[in-house]
Amino acid sequence: MSDRARLLAELNDRSREVFRRVVEGYLVSGDPVGSRTLTRDFSEKISAATIRNVMQDLEYLGLLDSPHVSAGRIPTHLGLRMFVDGLLEVGSVTAADREMLDATLGGDTPDVAALLDKVGSALSGITRGASLVLTPKHEEAPIRHIEFVNLAPQRALVVLVFADGHVENRLFTPPPGLTPSAMREAANFLNALAGGKTLSDLRGSVRGEITRRRQEIDSLARSLVESGLALWQDAGEQSERLIIRGRANLLDDTAEAADLDRVRQLFDDLERTRDIADFLDLTEQGEGVRIFIGSENKLFSLSGSSLVVSPYMNADRKIIGAVGVIGPTRLNYGRVVPIVDYTAQLVGRMVADRGVG
Repeated sequence: MSDRARLLAELNDRSREVFRRVVEGYLVSGDPVGSRTLTRDFSEKISAATIRNVMQDLEYLGLLDSPHVSAGRIPTHLGLRMFVDGLLEVGSVTAADREMLDATLGGDTPDVAALLDKVGSALSGITRGASLVLTPKHEEAPIRHIEFVNLAPQRALVVLVFADGHVENRLFTPPPGLTPSAMREAANFLNALAGGKTLSDLRGSVRGEITRRRQEIDSLARSLVESGLALWQDAGEQSERLIIRGRANLLDDTAEAADLDRVRQLFDDLERTRDIADFLDLTEQGEGVRIFIGSENKLFSLSGSSLVVSPYMNADRKIIGAVGVIGPTRLNYGRVVPIVDYTAQLVGRMVADRGVG
C-alpha cells in the first residue's frame, strides 16, 4: 500500500467526509470551503467548531491548506492526488457529449490527421479545457502513392499519399537537369516498390533495388530517388504530431496576472517540446486514463495545471497515440476522466478501421 493510500485509510469516517466535501466544494467553486458551509449539509449533526478541528488536523497532514487567515480550506496537490486516487466518483459520458464526439468521425473525411483535429476541437469544447491529440506517426503508415512535382529549376515537391488518406507534401532541391520523364520514371520506380510498405520499409529496400537494377533506371531518375531518400531520412518535425486546441479556454478562465503568465508558460513549453515521445511516455504504464496533477506532470515546467490523458491503440493493440485534456488543478475530474476515456476508445476504433499504425 502506498503512503497516500495508507494515510487515507487511516482517516476516520468523519475526517474522510470532511476532506471529501472540502475537495468537491473547491472543485466546483474554486473558492476555499469554510466550516459553516459544511455544517449546512453534513451527513450528521456536527458543530462548525468540530469541523474546524478536523480541518486543522487535515491541514497538519498536508492534505488541506488555508490560503488566508480565517478563510476556509483548499486541497493541496497531495490532497488532490489522494482524492483522485481514493475518493473520486467517476461519472459517465452524457448522451449529448457522446453524440458530439461521435459526430467528429462522421462524414467522408479520409485524412486521419484532419479527423483527429476535429476530435481535438470537440474535446476542448466539451471539457472547456485545452485538448491535446498525439497523432500516429506516419513513418509507420502504409504508402498508397508517391508523386514528384517540378516547381522551379531548383525546387521540387514530393507528394506522399498514405493508405489512411493522409497526404504530405515535402519540398526539396532536385538534381540539376531534371526532366519530366525522369520524374515519371522515379515515381514509377518507387510506386512499384512501395506496395503498401511504410516509409521505413521503403528506405530499407530502395537502395538495394537501385544497386540491383542500376542499368534499368535512368541516372537522373536514380539521383531523384536518392534525393527523396535523403529527404525522408529527416521526415517531418515530430512536433507536428501534437494537435493543441482550446488554448483560449484556459486564458478565458484566468483572471490573475500570475495565472495568465502560468498558462502562457504552459503553451510555451508545448511549443518547445521537440521530443513528443515524452507525451506518449506519460501513457505507457498501461491502458486507461492517467491523471497528472501539478508538478507530477513531467512534460511541463509549471505546477499549476493538471493533465488527464489516455493512449489509443491500433488493431494490433499497440499504443500509437494519445488524447488528453489540460486544465487547472481545479478540474472536474469526475466528468473529464470518462470523456477522455471514451474519446481514446473512439479514436482507437477509427484508426483500427483505417489500418493506421
